[in-house]
Amino acid sequence: MGKQLNDRKAEHIRIVLDEHVTGHRITTGLENFHFIHNALPELSFDDINTEQNFFSKACKTPFLISSMTGGANFAETINRNLALAAEEKGWALALGSTRALIESKAYRQSFDLRQYAPTIPIIANLGAVQLNYGFTEKECRKIIEYTDADALVLHVNVLQEVIQPEGNTDFSNLLSKIGKLCTDLSIPVGVKEVGWGIDRSTAEKLVNVGISFIDTAGAGGTSWSQVEKHRTDPIKQQAAGAFSEWGIPTAASLASVKPVMNERMLIASGGLHSGVDAAKCIALGADFAGFGRAILEQATISADSVLQTMEVRELELRMAMFAVGAKNLSELQQTDRLQKINP
Repeated sequence: MGKQLNDRKAEHIRIVLDEHVTGHRITTGLENFHFIHNALPELSFDDINTEQNFFSKACKTPFLISSMTGGANFAETINRNLALAAEEKGWALALGSTRALIESKAYRQSFDLRQYAPTIPIIANLGAVQLNYGFTEKECRKIIEYTDADALVLHVNVLQEVIQPEGNTDFSNLLSKIGKLCTDLSIPVGVKEVGWGIDRSTAEKLVNVGISFIDTAGAGGTSWSQVEKHRTDPIKQQAAGAFSEWGIPTAASLASVKPVMNERMLIASGGLHSGVDAAKCIALGADFAGFGRAILEQATISADSVLQTMEVRELELRMAMFAVGAKNLSELQQTDRLQKINP
């Protein structure tokens, strides 16, 4: 199992870096929103504050490295570079699926990132569907203990599991199991999509069973049906092609979910490429903005390469805040300067 899982994770990294894995004719929807420029913001650029709290931990920025990888040889290098950079810049760090950590000791090291990132929030990650395949509160506690995580996020990925040759497709009765984990675990539990978005009614159900945060992970970035079609049989390959335009765009998912969150944390991700994208998400109600594939290539090079990209994203966010006259994230969330333009 360990070798098979390692091979799959290594394949995923290669495909995401080398192949066209975004959907066709579907975008984040963020391009339909524009900030109204404020020529006289009445504040100093030096006074702009981008600090945000991830539950009980203070972060220097509202940025999150989205769940990407783990459980493979090369993943250890990638994750170490991400962790070192995230610690230096004060970004939250979400791990790739930690299922591999339980099923094989071989690549556990790729998830042991607290040694490189002692102070930032680390979010452990597990497929929600694994709760139907033998994972219980006990396994979740082991994952939390090993990673020293501040939160656990359960990812939902129905289309990926169908196309994936090794997919687990029994998604029945998961809501109650998610609710039980929220009650039983001592750290915040959240739910994230992997690139097809979450809608209002699903968010409402999740809030009602006690989740602490949602990562909408909307469409417009990496499409995991398009990733998996590179490693599956011809029948599923053809079927995956029909879903290249599937999903709820990032902006639409965010707008849909925000009204039912009741002060719970909301993370926006899915196809974000700049600090301006992040600023739009925050103005639409997000507390954090997540970057995934947009920094994966840098993470294969070095921590310094990741740091350079992070500095650009941070500068872009601060410039956007300056140019709309928002001196902190609370003001950005409440700005009336984000306007929807008809596409």
